[in-house]
Amino acid sequence: MITGSHFILFSTDVAADRAFFRDVLELPFVDVGGDWLIFRAPPAEVAFHPAERSGGGEFFLLTDDLLADMSRLEARGVPLSPVEEQSWGTVTKIGLPSGGQLGLYQPKHASPPA
Repeated sequence: MITGSHFILFSTDVAADRAFFRDVLELPFVDVGGDWLIFRAPPAEVAFHPAERSGGGEFFLLTDDLLADMSRLEARGVPLSPVEEQSWGTVTKIGLPSGGQLGLYQPKHASPPA
């Protein structure tokens, strides 16, 4: 039986990115040993987008108030990309300490039922 999902984000500076998720995003976590932090993710949804090659993916956080969350993150010194309007949502990218990015978006679509 499927009980959840586990996302892996690859990083060139795992300590800084883990600290960002812990201290800036304030996601609940458990230290499974050796500063290896596993974070509780908010409820998730999965979508398939057309691509020229299968197997890749992106990680996005969802929000119901993008501008408020952007203000909160900017106040903490988090770099954000300009807002983009997509058919499926209003989007920004969060700059991670390692130089990576993850998406933050306010959906324009209904969420699937729990």
